[in-house]
Amino acid sequence: MSKVRFLMIGIGGMGRVHVENLLNVQDAEIVGLVDTSDASIEATKSKFASLAEVPSFSDYLQALNDVEADAAVIVTPHSQHFEQGMACLSRGLHVLMEKPFVSGSENAKKLIAHANEQDRHLAVSYQRHTQGQYMYLRNLIQSGALGTIRFITAYQAQRWLEGCRGTWRQNKALSCGGQLNDSGSHLLDVILWSTGLQPKEVQAYIDNRGTEVDIDTALSVRFEGGCICTFNVVGSANIGWWEDVSVHGDKGSALYRNGKLFVSRGAHEAPVEVPESELPISSNPDINFVDLILGRVDQAAAPAECGYRVARLTEVAWQSAESGKSIQF
Repeated sequence: MSKVRFLMIGIGGMGRVHVENLLNVQDAEIVGLVDTSDASIEATKSKFASLAEVPSFSDYLQALNDVEADAAVIVTPHSQHFEQGMACLSRGLHVLMEKPFVSGSENAKKLIAHANEQDRHLAVSYQRHTQGQYMYLRNLIQSGALGTIRFITAYQAQRWLEGCRGTWRQNKALSCGGQLNDSGSHLLDVILWSTGLQPKEVQAYIDNRGTEVDIDTALSVRFEGGCICTFNVVGSANIGWWEDVSVHGDKGSALYRNGKLFVSRGAHEAPVEVPESELPISSNPDINFVDLILGRVDQAAAPAECGYRVARLTEVAWQSAESGKSIQF
């Protein structure tokens, strides 16, 4: 395979980020564009002149029939991911899925099983897995440098309530959930991925702020082994974006502060910022996926199982909030 040929399914704002990433990968080629919006297709071709003659479609099934492709990137409303992913895998395509993977953990298991049956790669576009600060944090935890992890706090704030008002993201039939299921899924994922911990008990409080989907979530998780974690996902904030993660072990602590990482390795040591020169080189999920298909790496940066784990924890959080009770995982 000289180049990996990609079919892009969904080329709105986030879809165009993937388009730009792939256009910068020498071993990738975009061979088809799919979107139900003519305006999105026009905007994409206008922004990227090299795609002017690339076939475009409003129906992804027609694109699968007409285009010879090796892989698909799916960036559509969340409720459509499962059907589109199953169809692409059935046609022999590898699939990179935008978060939050698919609607529900049962669909996640079915999609993973289908990918295994078809012997195709299936991955989730959780970009934190390819960002230097978070790769460093995961390596630090997994190496045992922080000791036994005892307590974690994870906080994310965004102007999501107003910024997404009137869009499909706040239409439950299309989005399958709100901020916890959207940007918040990154926060759940990065803790599950970096620590490898297994949830044991979940308690959640959620406020929809007058919408039909979750906007603000306070979520507490007790993991197997005793570690406690609090997730705070604030969709009603009046700031563009903020993300904090604090991981405390019995040998040290790591503090991620909206792009900067600080580490304390002893009881009397103040947290020190990790210099950029010590961080792993950042990449993106599209580069990683091309490398995976071409056999340059053995595993996706964010394997499909990460999507399943986030889907399952999100479901249990919703169940807890609805019942008003803690739930055994």
